[in-house]
Amino acid sequence: MADSNYEDLTECALSEELEAQLLELVREGVFMWTNNKGEAFGVVMSFLPKDGKFWMTAAETRKRIPALRRFPRASLCVNSTGSALGGGKTVTYKGTCVIHDDRATKDWFYPEFARHLRGDTEAAKVFRDFLDSPHRVIIEFVPDYKLSFDGAIMWQRSPEVTQKR
Repeated sequence: MADSNYEDLTECALSEELEAQLLELVREGVFMWTNNKGEAFGVVMSFLPKDGKFWMTAAETRKRIPALRRFPRASLCVNSTGSALGGGKTVTYKGTCVIHDDRATKDWFYPEFARHLRGDTEAAKVFRDFLDSPHRVIIEFVPDYKLSFDGAIMWQRSPEVTQKR
């Protein structure tokens, strides 16, 4: 990174370990897709990271579902603010979505998603049953690119810090 400014942040990526910690601690991110007018749009959604993919759910009537069926490319941004990691750590993924409405996917997803969000509690069981509604679908987001940032690395390399060394 240049010593005199913050324009080149290519060396400020999260380590794989820190990215894994972030995904373990944070349960929601901003999920973004392209609407029917070709405009970017996003909402905060809870997710389940599993096997390198992110799994989410929504009612089929939500605008994002037909939009993703029309154009399945999307992105997900996860931020550390409010977590035990503190602020300044983020990762954004872009990838392709597959919409599932089959019983087999729902049968494994709902219990695992509910436990991920609510722990192994009675509340998780109630949440699982609430999710299992007739017109709900599962979004499988398969990332193929990521861009991450660790603000701590940027500050360690800032002119103020490096001049004091």
